[in-house]
Amino acid sequence: MNFLSKSVFCTALLLLSSSFLAVSQSKSEWGFSGFVKPKENPILGADSTKSFVCPVKKTDVKWQRADVFNPAAIVHNGKVYLLTRCEDNPKAHLGGRTSRIGLASSTDGIHFDYYPSPVLYPDNDAFAKYDHMGGCEDPRVVQTEEGLFVMLYTSWNYDTPRLSVATSKDLIHWEKKGPAFAKAYNGKFLNKATKSGSIVTQMKNGKITAAKFNGKYYLYWGENLVNLAVSENLIDWYPNLDENGNLRKVIWPRDGYFDSALTECGPPALLTDKGILLLYNGKNSDDNNADPNLPKGTYSVGQVLIDAANPEKVLTRSESNILKPTLPHEQTGQYKAGTVFGEGLVFFRGKWFLYYGTADSFIGVAVTDVKL
Repeated sequence: MNFLSKSVFCTALLLLSSSFLAVSQSKSEWGFSGFVKPKENPILGADSTKSFVCPVKKTDVKWQRADVFNPAAIVHNGKVYLLTRCEDNPKAHLGGRTSRIGLASSTDGIHFDYYPSPVLYPDNDAFAKYDHMGGCEDPRVVQTEEGLFVMLYTSWNYDTPRLSVATSKDLIHWEKKGPAFAKAYNGKFLNKATKSGSIVTQMKNGKITAAKFNGKYYLYWGENLVNLAVSENLIDWYPNLDENGNLRKVIWPRDGYFDSALTECGPPALLTDKGILLLYNGKNSDDNNADPNLPKGTYSVGQVLIDAANPEKVLTRSESNILKPTLPHEQTGQYKAGTVFGEGLVFFRGKWFLYYGTADSFIGVAVTDVKL
């Protein structure tokens, strides 16, 4: 399939109304388009009133006091649930805080109520060496056909970020399973930086669940080059390697485009009749390789279509972003260059809701009724 020309993206109209701001810049025949940002944005942010007793620090902490961002999303029992990254200390330097994952629910996908305590956090357990005290960051969540919830998140110990796994039957009580690549190739990737895991899902009987095809589950992951891993149980993952034992690349940055600095996986990928649709977060370069249509350093959301018969083969890829920073709170905060960072995607009441972090500070949502 041919790419749409850049001129189409650049001349697309920004739609304004009293309640919505359109931010999509293309109409895709194979992916998402037409995202709009409801006037309620941002939908979640820091809250200094919530506290709980940290089992490691053994003291009361205000676990949402600094920033709330980068959410996973899933539909369960007729509600949208967000699993959100929450940071505690606004005075700590960037990357030096403790992140805990909170749980919020909504009946309309826009107005959310929080569970009073975090549901995943550093504890006095076998995994403290991985998440003490940077914490648990940037979740993505899927559900199996049997009803088990599987979360991929980053364990951060102020030294090495590790893509990790936890499971739950109710979204509240989670069992940590440890680093996703711990068993792969005799621990070759256990102590290497890994993050941002997007499990391939499918729409089945109106419900999105983890997809097993060709006898395996598939996972796209990575924050610079996007790679592929496979699993038989959703817990133990094996990255795809080339003949030299190096990671095989699926997509990577492109000079002159919105993703010229890095490509980082977004929400769980979706198996469609056209292929595997993966939303990803692209960062614009800070140098002369940058897309001139975006401020340098900007994070925005793009998409790529991958062959389901060969999950490493790219069929087509967006030439421009489908969601970018446009609102004031998306261009201020911890990361002021401008950020929309997609991590949660659900189909709810006949529409797609994309939940994203804004400048590492707030949570936003964009909605489209596009038919895939």
